[in-house]
Amino acid sequence: MNRFQVFPALNIGNAHIRPRRLRINKNIRSLVQENKLQKSDLIFPLFISEKGTKRYEIPSLSGIFRIPYDELLTEVEEIQKLGIKAIMLFPVIEGTKKDDYGTEAYNPEGLMQNCIRKIKETFPNMILFVDVALDPYTLHGHDGIIDEKGYVLNDETVEALCKQSLSYAACGVDFVCPSDMMDGRIAAIRTILDKDGYIGTSILAYSAKFASAFYGPFREAIASGARGLDKKTYQLNPANSREAIREAILDIQEGADMVMVKPGLPYLDILSKIKSQSEVPVVIYQVSGEYAMLKCAAQNNLIDEKAAVYESLISMKRAGADLIVTYYAKWLCENLL
Repeated sequence: MNRFQVFPALNIGNAHIRPRRLRINKNIRSLVQENKLQKSDLIFPLFISEKGTKRYEIPSLSGIFRIPYDELLTEVEEIQKLGIKAIMLFPVIEGTKKDDYGTEAYNPEGLMQNCIRKIKETFPNMILFVDVALDPYTLHGHDGIIDEKGYVLNDETVEALCKQSLSYAACGVDFVCPSDMMDGRIAAIRTILDKDGYIGTSILAYSAKFASAFYGPFREAIASGARGLDKKTYQLNPANSREAIREAILDIQEGADMVMVKPGLPYLDILSKIKSQSEVPVVIYQVSGEYAMLKCAAQNNLIDEKAAVYESLISMKRAGADLIVTYYAKWLCENLL
């Protein structure tokens, strides 16, 4: 048989169907591309440290820094010039301000409160998402208030989260982002925000936040001392999907304006399932461990960083993400978008 002879199978039935026609060159591939990654899809996480501190590169997150409060506006200006429309703030506070109850979280003159006011005064169009949880503020590193046995108390924690959310709303935040995984906290926060007149303050709920091994660098970044801490009594079991969907549906019913899946790449199936049932936008968080692995592989010439980062993020869009929280946001705008 001539090696260029057409296979018999192509001579019958659907011989005219050749999907490769739509891949024949770059322009055609672009024309029929189903999903696109855009700057408007990105939320950049930003770690802010206290007044008088110095810019500090986080060892496990190459290229990511703790930004001193005094340099905050310079950093936000740079982010805005790159075309990024949204940032998510995380505090790095002094150890002397931490206690067992995380009371610094709702200090009217606290680090996050001052950051929100400062950014909104200078860059009113920058969309601010601010994490709501107690782990940056507690001595023990848990996301809530614990009892004498170390168990995180649900209702007592929710009360503190309501105070924290209210204090952020008073400063002009766009989205409060409860990441604690306490039961009923979305309804409680929505109720108190509305009661105090902050009807326009939105809630992004960390609805499907899993007890993941990929959070290590983040915990170093915020100096929570929680790297080896067991949070399985409130974060989701990585083996479960129905439970994650249930959590997202409950949060939507309780008033969440957006819901989140966290981490990213290992949970694309969860993202897809929640997206199919969600009435609100769905966000995914490409977490610190995912970023660190990609960076490490790229720095050791094991992968093409541009291609691998794009592939990982477009997979999130393909699975249904409306927005992506990623430490690669600035890098993407400088190198790809």
